[in-house]
Amino acid sequence: MERNLERRFISILLLALIALPYQARSPVRAQGRALPPQIAPYPSHPSAAALRWADEQLRRMSLDEKIGQLIHIGVNATFLNQESEAFRALRRQVEENQIGGIILFRGPVYESVHLMNRMQSLARIPLLISADLEAGSGMRFEDATDFPWNMAVAATGDPDYARRQGEITAREARALGVQMIFAPVADVNNNAANPVINVRSYGEDPATVARFVAAFIEGAQRGGVIATAKHFPGHGDTAIDSHRGLPVINVGRQRLDEVELVPFRAAIRAGVGAIMTGHIGLPQLDPTAITPLPRERVLRPVYAEEGSEIVVEKATLPATLSPVITGRLLRGELGFRGLVVTDALDMSGLTLYFTQDEAAVRAIEAGADMLLKPADPDACIRGLREAVRTGRLSEKRIEESVRRILAAKYDLGLVQNRYAPLEAIDRLVASREAEQLAQEIAARAITLVRDEAKLLPLRDVRSARIFNLAVTNGEDRLWVARPFTTELGHLGARVETAALDDRSSEEEWRKALERAARADLIVVSLYGRIRSGQPNSASIPKAGESALRALLDGDRPVIGISFGNPYLLQNFPNLKTYLVAYGDMPCLQQAAARALLGVSDITGRLPISLPGLYARGTGIQWRKGEASNATSR
Repeated sequence: MERNLERRFISILLLALIALPYQARSPVRAQGRALPPQIAPYPSHPSAAALRWADEQLRRMSLDEKIGQLIHIGVNATFLNQESEAFRALRRQVEENQIGGIILFRGPVYESVHLMNRMQSLARIPLLISADLEAGSGMRFEDATDFPWNMAVAATGDPDYARRQGEITAREARALGVQMIFAPVADVNNNAANPVINVRSYGEDPATVARFVAAFIEGAQRGGVIATAKHFPGHGDTAIDSHRGLPVINVGRQRLDEVELVPFRAAIRAGVGAIMTGHIGLPQLDPTAITPLPRERVLRPVYAEEGSEIVVEKATLPATLSPVITGRLLRGELGFRGLVVTDALDMSGLTLYFTQDEAAVRAIEAGADMLLKPADPDACIRGLREAVRTGRLSEKRIEESVRRILAAKYDLGLVQNRYAPLEAIDRLVASREAEQLAQEIAARAITLVRDEAKLLPLRDVRSARIFNLAVTNGEDRLWVARPFTTELGHLGARVETAALDDRSSEEEWRKALERAARADLIVVSLYGRIRSGQPNSASIPKAGESALRALLDGDRPVIGISFGNPYLLQNFPNLKTYLVAYGDMPCLQQAAARALLGVSDITGRLPISLPGLYARGTGIQWRKGEASNATSR
């Protein structure tokens, strides 16, 4: 009898352990609901307790365990059965390779958090979970808050918006189990042809970018996450997307000191926890020549379309792998002591020239700590292990980076609690405060660059026939303009819409022109958005260009609105009324609709210049109650 009771007790205990795989360290509960752990601000320097804990862990770790901490893999979280191949592959990285962290890409909220909690339960040392949250948690998590792009924030002229955005983004990130955000973008976008930074930057003026960068860092790290300034030493003056090829910035140190490095210095003064290095060649700083790999050794494109990579024959060693740029400049001259993170190792800016094992070794040699999103984590680990065995890298050098990573995990509170309670998510994510801030920024950001035709604000819209032509560089023509047209409808406007994209035939755009000819007013919504790795990033398709040029040659008034690349006016200089929203986020589309109809003020100013047309700071100001400068036909 006693033996049976003993067996039953053991069975119940085992079932409890299986049923609660990651509740052992769950947050305290109140009235049956899990409370989020108390989140302390992230310190600008590692605490003494964090360094002691890191040293204690290092003494117990094997070389393979140390190398694993440097590797941070990428995941698009979805529901995964534990017996699925994808789950088992991820589990192997956590348990066998003992990776240091995971970067989350696009995925649903609960599946992402649950999967990361599950991985945390399998990890001996807590994982560092990270995500690109430049535009808030909605950038990577479905149904979460989308903040406007940085250029829209800068168009308000108020850095406090960046600080508040950083703080809310941090709060939502921690609720989602993310402790490190790859933001803010500290690049100075002084190249109008930049296909990858563009509206992700706060603008073209280094001092202005520096103020907004520092404000965001202050808010984010006060909210308890590691902020990451990127892409060192500056990706703003490039015409090549580093997802597709290796950009080269052929400027000297004086120019870097006056432009590119200004925001990074401000970030370091603000105590930023991490800096991401970019895949950018700077031949005047490091002229080390590199040559493309044989085609058969290049990894298949991850971001770029097959065959769309850009090979630069006279390329030089990218900052990511350069001891001169990462080591001597960032670590040495600028005195940065935080975490150095590589940009993703699977981007063509690296994979065209280096195998994954060689890239990993060179990055650590250069001074990096975290190897982000390798295409082949196993190859990186093998390469690092072999480099230590042959003496190319010392184990001490590996330990320097691991110590920083471990100390960061301690100061983030992960040793005490590594899990994100599911019960707290719908009380902290996509809150009313976040939505209101997004709408407030959007309303202040809308910029009226030109109104030679005196069309704005529109009047008598209930009787006017308005035709909206949406031109998109995505595959979303069925719904891309919905937030804009829905808001116009709510405000009483009668709007008919057609959309064109890369798939549109000549017949389609001619039919769109026929519909436009019956309207009193034409709005052309230009969704030329930043699309990393895509050849058409920041541009609009040919069908849309042709249609817009034909409309401008017609006799109907045309209003152009950029819901993306603000530089598009350069391609259509005879467009007489031009409004810039800087992005396609719902809050920006709704704000543009309200500005169009005079429901809200128009107070934004360009954070960049439109070369040959308008200077930085341009923005026609209009406030409700002032005399109208236009009437609609």
